[in-house]
Amino acid sequence: MDRDDVMRWVAGYERAWRESDRLAVDTLFTEDAAYRASPYEPSGIGLNAIKEFWANDAGRTFVMDARVVAVDGDVAVVRVYVQYLAPNEQEYRDMWILRFAPDGRVSDFEEWAYFPGQPYSAADDTS
Repeated sequence: MDRDDVMRWVAGYERAWRESDRLAVDTLFTEDAAYRASPYEPSGIGLNAIKEFWANDAGRTFVMDARVVAVDGDVAVVRVYVQYLAPNEQEYRDMWILRFAPDGRVSDFEEWAYFPGQPYSAADDTS
């Protein structure tokens, strides 16, 4: 994998996500892919689990920008900015850790999402 390969994959992901194209999940992820929306949550395993997760955002409009931070063999780190638009506006700055299979699909997806107002340490937690 190189940076161009990773950005092509990210562009396909964005297109599929934007169009709520759950069928494109098959071209982006391996059959047994692990998908974690947080490093502290259990992985959704397999294409059906990823499709179900994506269904939560179906129809939402957003702006997205992504930049490759690093590529090392089959692993890439991508910095992603996402801003959901009305009616539920929310901004995220993410890091994606992607492990690619030999066929160019992702076999392991891990997201580290941060948003405005999120605590930075346990000392900042007011709950």
